[in-house]
Amino acid sequence: MRLPLFLILAVFVFLASCDSRTDAEKIVDDAIAAHGGEAFKNSKIEFDFRDIHYTIFKTENAFEYIREFSDSTGNVRDLLNNEGFVRTVNGAKIDTLSEEWIGKYSRSVNSVAYFAFLPYGLNDPSVFKKSLGETEINGEKYNLIKVTFAEDGGGEDFDDEFLYWIGIDDSFVDYMAYSYHTDGGGVRMREVSRVNEVGGIRFQNYLNLKPEDETVPVEKMQELYEAGELALLSEINLENIKV
Repeated sequence: MRLPLFLILAVFVFLASCDSRTDAEKIVDDAIAAHGGEAFKNSKIEFDFRDIHYTIFKTENAFEYIREFSDSTGNVRDLLNNEGFVRTVNGAKIDTLSEEWIGKYSRSVNSVAYFAFLPYGLNDPSVFKKSLGETEINGEKYNLIKVTFAEDGGGEDFDDEFLYWIGIDDSFVDYMAYSYHTDGGGVRMREVSRVNEVGGIRFQNYLNLKPEDETVPVEKMQELYEAGELALLSEINLENIKV
């Protein structure tokens, strides 16, 4: 039996109205799915980064980030979770840390975890996403997404700004750029250098690039990149990944 045309149109309009996501939200959702999707949820991830061992666990409502390393003081273990930050050395809790150093250590641990989990964290409640349209880098077409953060729930770095270049064809995040204001501030751009797929999750290594003038707006980074005016600052490589 063929349905009347008006009924078909009514069903189509109803289905379309059910998806109230913005273009930016749809693009980010596709990127999360392409990078691992459901595999991100409730996964414990371990890896080594610059001779430090990280254990990252994150759900929609809770998180626990651990880093472990040895230095002149002994075996150091930093724990950051919903309750706050704790450092132990050789198993003993350090109670003499100032608020300044607690903040520095917390930001350092959180930064590594944030980048390792990308783009999964882009759906956190404190994240604002905006589509800046389509662009092209090295002959590949991308959706350009700008991300900012709410002051409430956005952490100490809520005023940072991020750009993500998400492939139109594959939804992979091949480039990102960001401005930050802590520790003197600056602006960076990252280009994917290598991909490792472990446990159904796509982990990416990056070339970390910076401009000569670090006061430029983050929106200028693509222009500087294409002009060859960004210098290699460091490499971001995750090693010995386990999921």
